[in-house]
Amino acid sequence: MPFLKLNNVQMDILKETSNIGMGHAATALSQMIGHPVKLRVPHVTITKISQVPEYLGGAEKMMVGITLQVLGDARGSIMLLFPQESAHRLLCNLTGDQGKVLIMNEVTISALKEVGNILSSAYLSALGSMLHKTLIPSVPLLAYDMAGAVVDYVLIDLSKSSDLAMLVETDFIGESSSDLAIKGHFFLIPDPSTLDMFLDAAGGYQ
Repeated sequence: MPFLKLNNVQMDILKETSNIGMGHAATALSQMIGHPVKLRVPHVTITKISQVPEYLGGAEKMMVGITLQVLGDARGSIMLLFPQESAHRLLCNLTGDQGKVLIMNEVTISALKEVGNILSSAYLSALGSMLHKTLIPSVPLLAYDMAGAVVDYVLIDLSKSSDLAMLVETDFIGESSSDLAIKGHFFLIPDPSTLDMFLDAAGGYQ
C-alpha cells in the first residue's frame, strides 16, 4: 500500500508542495474577503478512513463542506471545510449581508461554491506547475451537514481502494477583527493509485 512507504523526507515534500499551493489559494481568499489570511504549516496525517470524521472535530459537528475531485494527470479529492460560524462570517464578507444566522439559499450556496472553485483552482495550478502535471478541479459540490455526513461523499470512493486516507491539511484564518476570525480547513486527499506519481514528480524517490 503506497501510504505505508512514506518516510519523513517524502512527508516533508508533500508539506512543501502543499504549502506553495496553499499560499496561492490564501492570496486568492485574501483578495475575495479584503483581509489578510494567515496559514498554518501543512500537516500530513495518515489515518483510517473510518476515523476521518473524528479527526475533523467530531462526526456531529456542523460544517459547510465544499468538495471537488482532482482531475487531469492525477486523481484525488479536495475538501474545504468551514465550521458553521466561520461560513457565516465568510458570507458576510462576500455578500455584505450582515444577517445574524447562516441561511442557505441559491445566492449563498453559489457564493460558497465559488470560494471553493477559486481556492482549489489556485492551489492546483501552483501544485501542478511545481509537479509538471496538469491538475484541474471538478465542479464543486456543497454540503451543509454534520462532519460525518460531509466527508462520506469523498470517503466512499476512497475506501474502495484503501482503508487508509492521507490528509494534507492546511488551516487558514482570515481576520477582519480579532473576534471575527474566518477559520477553514483545506484537505488534499490523493488517490492511493496516484500518490506515487505525486512523490516521484516532487523528487520523493531520488
